[in-house]
Amino acid sequence: MNLMIKRKYLLLITLTCLLVALDQLTKLYVHTQFQLHESRVIIDNFFHLTYVRNFGAAFGFLSQTPPVFREIFFLMMPPLACLIILYIMREIDDNDSRQILSLSSIFAGALGNYLDRLQFRYVIDFLDFHFYGKYSWPAFNIADMAIVFGVAFLMYAMLSEKKSIKTITEA
Repeated sequence: MNLMIKRKYLLLITLTCLLVALDQLTKLYVHTQFQLHESRVIIDNFFHLTYVRNFGAAFGFLSQTPPVFREIFFLMMPPLACLIILYIMREIDDNDSRQILSLSSIFAGALGNYLDRLQFRYVIDFLDFHFYGKYSWPAFNIADMAIVFGVAFLMYAMLSEKKSIKTITEA
């Protein structure tokens, strides 16, 4: 019986463990060391740590929907997304590091925020960027960053692959 774990799954497990640990540790720090809405200046007029509870999705999307819908939706979607990612991973070549790392990052981000929803029914956000109080980006967390970077890198990988295929067919 062969118990060797494929490289792509080792990368998935490793990156997920690292990102989820970093995400949960930073959220634990903010949750235990800050009062709700407390803000601490890190870089004046640019970056604060601000404790925010996000009952919606990214940027508060769906936060105003009825709580029953919101809870069911947000408790179903991350496991579904993770299952889809695992299904897609089956078809990815073991040496396709770009897609493996991208999907692993998205997987980790979904899991990190899902753990918050299971425990609190909301997601802890705290990274607060703004420019002199005039331009503000909604607060986010490490899991959100993992999802955004994973999606961006996956799109880059797909576009790069498409360009290389087009170049080969034109030659």
